[in-house]
Amino acid sequence: MSFDLEMEEIFKVFFEESVEGLDIMESSLLNLDVSADRETINTIFRAAHSIKGGAATFGFMEVSAFTHGVETLLDEMRQGTRGVTQDALQLLLQSVDCMREMLKATQDKQPVDAPRVAALSDEINQLLATKPEPAGAAPAPAPVAAPPPVAAAPVAAPAAQPAGDAPAFLEGSPGWVIRFVPHPDILKLRNEPTRMFAELARLGPLDVVADLAALPPLATLDAEDCHLSWTLTLRGEIDKQAIEDVFDWVDANCKIEYRHFAGTAAPAIPAAPAAPAPAAVAAATPAPAAVAPAPAAAAPAEEAARAPAAAAAAQKPASTEQGSIRVSIDKVDNLINLIGELVITQSMLSRFGENFDIAQLDLLKEGLTQLTRNTRELQESVMQIRMLPISFAFNRFPRLVHDLTRKLGKKVELKVSGEGTELDKTVLEKISDPLVHLVRNALDHGLEKPEVRTAAGKSEVGLLELNAFHEGGNIVIEVKDDGGGLNKARILGRARERGLVPPDLELSDEQIHNLIFAPGFSTAEVISDVSGRGVGMDVVRRNIQDLGGHVHIFSTEGKGSTIRIRLPLTLAILDGQLVKVGPETYITSLVAIVETIQVKKDRVNTVAGRQELFRLRDDYIPIIRLHELFGIPADRRPGDEGLLVVVEADGKRYGVLVDDLGAQQQVVIKSLETNFQQVQGLAGATILGDGTVALILDVPGLVALFNKSNRPAAALAAVA
Repeated sequence: MSFDLEMEEIFKVFFEESVEGLDIMESSLLNLDVSADRETINTIFRAAHSIKGGAATFGFMEVSAFTHGVETLLDEMRQGTRGVTQDALQLLLQSVDCMREMLKATQDKQPVDAPRVAALSDEINQLLATKPEPAGAAPAPAPVAAPPPVAAAPVAAPAAQPAGDAPAFLEGSPGWVIRFVPHPDILKLRNEPTRMFAELARLGPLDVVADLAALPPLATLDAEDCHLSWTLTLRGEIDKQAIEDVFDWVDANCKIEYRHFAGTAAPAIPAAPAAPAPAAVAAATPAPAAVAPAPAAAAPAEEAARAPAAAAAAQKPASTEQGSIRVSIDKVDNLINLIGELVITQSMLSRFGENFDIAQLDLLKEGLTQLTRNTRELQESVMQIRMLPISFAFNRFPRLVHDLTRKLGKKVELKVSGEGTELDKTVLEKISDPLVHLVRNALDHGLEKPEVRTAAGKSEVGLLELNAFHEGGNIVIEVKDDGGGLNKARILGRARERGLVPPDLELSDEQIHNLIFAPGFSTAEVISDVSGRGVGMDVVRRNIQDLGGHVHIFSTEGKGSTIRIRLPLTLAILDGQLVKVGPETYITSLVAIVETIQVKKDRVNTVAGRQELFRLRDDYIPIIRLHELFGIPADRRPGDEGLLVVVEADGKRYGVLVDDLGAQQQVVIKSLETNFQQVQGLAGATILGDGTVALILDVPGLVALFNKSNRPAAALAAVA
């Protein structure tokens, strides 16, 4: 692998870990309040610090510079010198969004949104410029801290003394003497030594002695270069790993020496012979201006740091979107074990190809049975690699609920359960947008404002529940709220205004609820950027149907609504039912089949001389003849007995007339669009065990094709 490709892989890992860090920051900020514990703030700070350090290391200076301001604000909060306010939390949440956008643009090698970054940076700087009010609940920082600009009490430096000698106040105490000689470019990478000293001061009493010997004359001083080095004496029984963690992001480019002392005198650390190493020790800490980086002059360094990435991008061909999945080691180990079993079975079966004897038939059957078992287990194991917990989709909703409730003036508690339920990565990606529509509608239309809920005898805080669970080989996702429920009178009235329902037609509750899925349908009185344009629910149903799923609504006025989505676990393998129509074999998803019944002539009626309806208990369902839709020769006449496969699409039932039923089996879906144009009513194809090709029926597409060619049946089905 070339160096450029290796760097691309490293960059990819950095971006993945940074996104995880942003997720941690966002979720922790949403759980933060004005009395938050210090550990939560530390968690957020560590995530921001890792992103800043990684971005600086790889030369993504715009990301590093912006994150530096966020880190400074968080540092003041965790030290207890600045309180946690709602305004600060909102600014930090906006900063997380901005960092996410910057990382995405950087990964795509696109320019960042400079005006947005500058505006947020100004807000952060303005907040930092205001005099912070100490947090009421946060404990005060250690009494001994680093010098300014860190908001902590500076340690009084002793008079000039030889490097490595322990100060008088440390005599008799164990501790560490640290010799820190930074790289001259440390400030350009947005790493401030004083912030590291503040970290050390939290571990124990710290004495900081700076060496100014390498400081050049003012006329030749470059404010972006670090000309100082330090001798740090840290008192207390402190683990060395904790000290090394402070210098984690700089230890590769700087000279750092650690010496432990247990008695009255600290061991001497000789001065480094390199150019920036001190020749004498001054008894003063550096002034803030001497170490503050100059962001405006960082452009040349930034361009130089970006050079390797730019070179890699120049050699890399125009890439397509590539996804990745993090797989647990247990799943990989299981896959390797199954491959080993398969190799053993193959070795056993290979014996029969050399000198086969009929007496070995039982052994051959046993080997084939073992091969079948291994293949099935291997298939399930491979599919498990693509399975991800639905928490990847659910994790976005705490932030969505937080922002929308503030905007809508509502109080909502979000309850999430079943977030560990797994489903295929492709299904997970495609269900995310429909779920967003459903949650937004629940917040805007379903849940009432506090005063309305109080007047109705409810708690002023509404409840929104997201739940996921497995059921019958499918995954079921529920979006439930305890709001006002669907207003049937308003929905029916609006549908009649638009001509969707005849004035004299009576509809059941389920039929009225399903009207909200009609294209462009909305009962919102005011169009807003949250909802009201009538595109959300239509998109929800269409996207779910494209995934081979169903959506159902259960609502009670005044008590709330539940929207239930049923989806296949994967789109790669289908549990199907084989059906015969003339000489052709088709496969229908078992998820779409409600039941299969024998057709009786006396239960078939004809409408308008051509459309057939089958009386199924107390209901009438249209009959779809596949041989007519697909132009398959058949001798069957209307009314002849046959088998009717009852399927469900758009919340309505249809009967698909077939000649015979075959076996039920799992089939691997192969796309037709690679070599053919899309055919309505067909979802793909598969190869059966005998080597023949069978087409897979797309039930929603099949129903749409049928309704297009049978207008009377479509009108009847709309209200059936």
